[in-house]
Amino acid sequence: MDSIIKFENVTKSYKLYKNERARLLSALFKNVKVPVKKAVDSISFEIKRGEAVAILGKNGAGKSTILKIITGVCFPTSGVVEVNGRVSALLELTAGFDPEFTGRENIYLKGQLMGLQDEQIKELEENIIEFAEIGEYIDQPVRTYSSGMKARLGFSINVNINPEILIVDEALSVGDEEFKNKCLDKVNDIMENEDVTLLFVTHAVGMAKEFCERGIVLKAGKVMFDGEIEEASEVYSRTIKKKKKR
Repeated sequence: MDSIIKFENVTKSYKLYKNERARLLSALFKNVKVPVKKAVDSISFEIKRGEAVAILGKNGAGKSTILKIITGVCFPTSGVVEVNGRVSALLELTAGFDPEFTGRENIYLKGQLMGLQDEQIKELEENIIEFAEIGEYIDQPVRTYSSGMKARLGFSINVNINPEILIVDEALSVGDEEFKNKCLDKVNDIMENEDVTLLFVTHAVGMAKEFCERGIVLKAGKVMFDGEIEEASEVYSRTIKKKKKR
């Protein structure tokens, strides 16, 4: 299997400004010292095409920062990142929607943002609409949608564009229980394609075991463990237990 995601000594640092005045002073005067937080710290890992990998870690461990780097939302402060495939992220499902556009128009908008041509989107359009289950609202402005309807449409677009890299977080519960199960079934269907790579970000060890064979455990911006999902789950569970004892 060839490499589809590769991190080499990747660090992402953020400056911690007390307020906007401190930010302005730092921009004007280079000698102003500002505390720096390393969200990820010299992380290295490689994911092969077709792997299903769980990323485990407590809040603040660096999970979100890694995903932002993979999806191109932010860039590393140092290190080398390689991503070799079309990324579909089931994270901010409604990001990129234009509220004045209809649902159908937003299908084309989001498809174009993901690098698809209009003729490719047209081939996927009916599948997206059918899966979303929002009926006649598909031709109404998105500003008239409930939050659940927007999430359904966002999920449907992301899973029906034939992704090469699928990023899922545990906020997979889109709508009612029936639709949530439908979403889980769809993710399973996608994973039957051996060329699709799954990154599953979660606190739920049970779901991680269900979808993944490998786990990466993060702690304070560093890789604490990288290996088989059973052992990764045990390592992560021990970190949670230690926190509770304190």
